[in-house]
Amino acid sequence: MTANFDMIKKVYDEFSVKVDAARKVLGRPMTYTEKVLYAHLWEPVTRELAKGKDYVDLAPDRVAMQDATAQMALLQFMSAGKKTTAVPSTVHCDHLIQAQHGAVDDLNRANADNKEVYDFLESVSKKYGIGFWKPGAGIIHQVVLENYAFPGGMMIGTDSHTPNAGGLGMIAIGVGGADAVDVMAGMSWELKWPKLIGIHLKGKLSGWASPKDVILKVAGILTVKGGTGAIVQYFGEGATALSCTGKGTICNMGAEIGATTSVFPFDAKMAAYLRSTDRAEVAELAEKMSDVLTDDAEVYADPSKFFDQVIEIDLDILEPHLNGPFTPDLAVPISKMKEVAREKGYPEKLSVALIGSCTNSSYEDISRSASLAKQALENGLKVKSQFTITPGSEQVRATIERDGQLAVLEQVGGVILSNACGPCIGMWKRMDMKSGEKNTIVTSFNRNFAKRNDGNPDTLAFVASPEITTMLAIAGSLTFNPMTDQLTDAQGNKITFAPPVGDELPALGFTGGDTGFIPPAEDGSAVNVAVAPASDRLQLLEPFAKWDGNDFTDMLVLLKAKGKCTTDHISMAGPWLKFRGHLDNISNNMFIGAINAFTNDAGKVHNIFSKEYKSIPEVAREYKRDGIAWVVIGDENYGEGSSREHAALEPRFLGGRAIIVKSFARIHETNLKKQGMLPLTFANPLDYDKIKETDKVSIKGLTEFAVGKPVTLLIKHVDGSEEEISLNHTFNERQFEWFKAGSALNLIAAGH
Repeated sequence: MTANFDMIKKVYDEFSVKVDAARKVLGRPMTYTEKVLYAHLWEPVTRELAKGKDYVDLAPDRVAMQDATAQMALLQFMSAGKKTTAVPSTVHCDHLIQAQHGAVDDLNRANADNKEVYDFLESVSKKYGIGFWKPGAGIIHQVVLENYAFPGGMMIGTDSHTPNAGGLGMIAIGVGGADAVDVMAGMSWELKWPKLIGIHLKGKLSGWASPKDVILKVAGILTVKGGTGAIVQYFGEGATALSCTGKGTICNMGAEIGATTSVFPFDAKMAAYLRSTDRAEVAELAEKMSDVLTDDAEVYADPSKFFDQVIEIDLDILEPHLNGPFTPDLAVPISKMKEVAREKGYPEKLSVALIGSCTNSSYEDISRSASLAKQALENGLKVKSQFTITPGSEQVRATIERDGQLAVLEQVGGVILSNACGPCIGMWKRMDMKSGEKNTIVTSFNRNFAKRNDGNPDTLAFVASPEITTMLAIAGSLTFNPMTDQLTDAQGNKITFAPPVGDELPALGFTGGDTGFIPPAEDGSAVNVAVAPASDRLQLLEPFAKWDGNDFTDMLVLLKAKGKCTTDHISMAGPWLKFRGHLDNISNNMFIGAINAFTNDAGKVHNIFSKEYKSIPEVAREYKRDGIAWVVIGDENYGEGSSREHAALEPRFLGGRAIIVKSFARIHETNLKKQGMLPLTFANPLDYDKIKETDKVSIKGLTEFAVGKPVTLLIKHVDGSEEEISLNHTFNERQFEWFKAGSALNLIAAGH
């Protein structure tokens, strides 16, 4: 049964008309991406929009939230004064389940430990018309793909891997909770009109190569910020040959190149997936308008005319990759890993192999991995490293249990974890390795920043396909190349593994299992949402103070961050996830992973008055107590990674006024604006070097704010000398209203 079918039908009824209107205004053929964007404009199109310049108002069709980000998003929504959500919305409990012993024990412990939070999310969902997916139901992106995504639609989600739905032809964009509140409150959603990157997939995958290797290759080409400000669209014969879930894998990990989102046009593989997931009526509607739900013919004939950048990848010769360690764009073909590992001194022995996650947990992924496990068992072999399997949803788990893949993976030595994020986001109580022990793990996840998976800065994490990850678990070595290397069985026989095989979709169809879905109340007005005043997990929000109308003067430099400063560095996940609904408590993790450029230490700075060396949250609280505002200085692509808005909320809450960096990641820059912070960039990146630990800084020009007009940073050095440098911003007039009001939420609550 298709959820929200009336909404989907309405989108399709209007889609062709809106696309035709846009085509007339543009006076040219259109890419699929442009069709979806123009069809979701808040107001009818009147002119061609300028890429990378124009801010536009959009009307997403739905909102999805995971439990860690939903807490703050819904606490904000409660302050907005609305009775129900304006668009279909869902909450998915997937982030707070810690992996330790196995699915059953871990889920039971999570239900007990997080009862207060789950009860809060369920009651808020019932009250405000939001669908609620219980713990164990599955990972948000897999559940969305199975139930809600549809070709030609648009959604936003409070998780950076929301683009997973691009595998089903949806423009799906990761945002902060405040953006979700806007849309749930019936307002438009703002986006800077994106550039377009086209990736032409030629040929067809075969052998050991998989869809994951496509995005691993792309990440190596574009790097972690090469997609910033752009939507990545895949096309070509290689694209249409990929399974729907394989497309989802590629779109999911597109977040790692900084892309606004990634998407595939509608094709037969998507229609097959829709039918397999009990949405035949959506498939039929999409098929009737399939010519509109793809690029115009002229785009395929000459892509360079329609995309700002075109990348060609030949799938016939694509090799499996291992990306890492410590960054998802360090791409190494598997044939080169032995050489690279020995040159770099990577531990070759594999300690843990982990498959699953929102990126690679489909029926096809598990089937292909199980085919390798079966070969191992037939030759008397089992895994040589620890091996964990995370199904993406209860539907996938129940189906692979019925069809036998689960049993094979357990027999080869695997441990089945809960249908949740687990080790992918640091919710992993790892027992085999102490912090500081250098070791290698391989995962089929999407991110591999230092300490992300297990909190150990000396764990070298490599990202690969689930098939390669499974094979390396059987081999026990990072440097094993299944295309050329052999294993030895107990009798001394040499074994060459055949490439993995598996079905894209279950021949017997999916079986649902215990789906764990709870619909909202018919009338939510009687539902009570309680937050205990003494709770350490949940805290009602107090509005941030309005801007006083003056320039910011004599602020301190709390931190000058060196190198990569991701949202993991700014607001660590893992054990801190339990405080995501309590702004005061979660703020105790602010910047504890960031590297201090003045000392090269992580998470500590000097209080320039007391001269004490303390944790960054401690010093920030001391400055806030004394009424002293502060700024943070950062490097390139600041705020890379997750969409978590806590990385913006915490600095605002503890007295920060501005974040001044060389460049921002898209989502984080928007999150800062939404919370009333000033995200600013050095006009000359070399000016980063001018900032000293004991400086006082003032931001001049706020009272004469204008779109595109720089502001000035006055730097007062401790020796009495002063200098001025220019800072750029990307605020438009409406965004500056957020700043003046103290936050975007303050404007909503005031009825603006």
